[in-house]
This record gives sequence, structure tokens and C-alpha cells, in this order.
Amino acid sequence: MNYFVEGLQGSGKSTLVKKLSEKYSDYMVSYEGDYSPVELAWCAYVDKETYGGILEKYSEIRSEIEEKSVGEGDHMIICYTKIITDIPGFHKDLEKYEIYNGNITTDRFEEVVLRRLRSWSGDKSIFECSIFQNIVEDMILFQKRSDQEIIDFYKRVSEALTGKKYQIMYIMTEDVASNIDVIRKERSDDKGNEMWFPLMMRYFNSSPYATAKGLSGTDALIDHLRHRQELELRICREIFDGSYTLLKSKNYCLE
Repeated sequence: MNYFVEGLQGSGKSTLVKKLSEKYSDYMVSYEGDYSPVELAWCAYVDKETYGGILEKYSEIRSEIEEKSVGEGDHMIICYTKIITDIPGFHKDLEKYEIYNGNITTDRFEEVVLRRLRSWSGDKSIFECSIFQNIVEDMILFQKRSDQEIIDFYKRVSEALTGKKYQIMYIMTEDVASNIDVIRKERSDDKGNEMWFPLMMRYFNSSPYATAKGLSGTDALIDHLRHRQELELRICREIFDGSYTLLKSKNYCLE
């Protein structure tokens, strides 16, 4: 069996991943930013020629880049957010090689995601945010796809996963606004300065979706997250029936 742990930001995904990994100590665990055979969040996805150029440009940390790189066919995946360096602009430079945030076309995005899901043949793995969060966020905020278009895409995701044993563990947040308030405090520095929320707001406010609709601010972000959760739950019910377990955020029994 493989487990995909999903839910909104701050719902408790990392906590559940930790609990599952303790229960199944022989399982491979993939957190966001780690190399994963099914997800590319926080990773650069480049062809071999581009990879060579990156190694040459950042030759002083070549060994660190190579250590955090994995080859897949004619492409290289660089887990660049796991590389600690004070080289100015390094992380911003590699960010543009992610498949998210409008960096590639819609057709190319779908081709990469589905091909990797079809190619994946692993077992006994626990994945954080690898089926919904980053993909659905990108489809709504950057590709501006309709709910039905996203649902149709997930029908193709389900087909790509045919024959693979998996269970989606979806953590449902009942009060999105209160949940966000909690993680705003949790993800602050020791002086109370918020670290996560300002980045999240800039990400949302500057997205093509928010810009086109004239949306901005906390209330608009909360409405977006509510909509995203409703859509993801609908996808579970309509497409992954029998392959998902619904849990209430911070209120469930692991058994």
C-alpha cells in the first residue's frame, strides 16, 4: 500500500505523515521538497543540457547540487530548496525551472504529471501533498481552469494510477479561517513576525486567477481555500471512491 496525505495548508498533513511513518517504519517518506517519483513541488525539472549549464553557473556548489539531483530519463530533478547556500539569487534562479506557477504550458504540465504517475511503480511509500495541493492550486490560480476541467484531469490521473495500490488520506478542515489564524501564529519567528502568511498572500494576490477577478486580501484567500477543499473532496467522492479516507483535522484516531 501507498499513502497520499492531503488537505489544506495547516490541516496537519506533516503530523499525520510523521505518525504513519512511525507506524510503518519500513516505508519511504517523501515530504514537500524531497525527491518524489510522483510530485515535483519545490524542485527544478530540467533537461540534461540545462542541468549542465546550472552546474557550470554555480560551480562553487556543484557537489551540493549533484547530491540533491536525481535523473529521470532525459531530465534531471534538482531538489534546490534543500540546498543551503548564501549565493545571491540561486534559489530564485532555479525556481523558474519548476513546473508550477505558470512556468510551462498547460499541455506540457499535464503531460509531465501524468507521465510520471504512469511510470511510478513503487510500493510502501508515504507522500505529503503529492496528489492534490500543488497541482490543484496551480490549475486554479495559474492555469485558471474550471472545476469541471480539473475534475476531467483527475479522471486521467485515476487512469494513470490504474493497478497501483494507494489510499488518499484527506484531512478535512471544518473552519478554514480559524485554522489559518492558528498556523499564522505557529509559522512566525520568535519575535512574533509572521513568516509564512505574507508569502502566501503575495502568492495568491499576484496569481493570474486573483488578478483577473480583482481579488486580494485575507477574505479572498480564505474563500479560495474553502473552494479548493470542496473541489478536492468532490474529486475524492466522484473519482477516487474506495481509495480515500476522510479525516477531520486534529480530530481523528490513527487506527
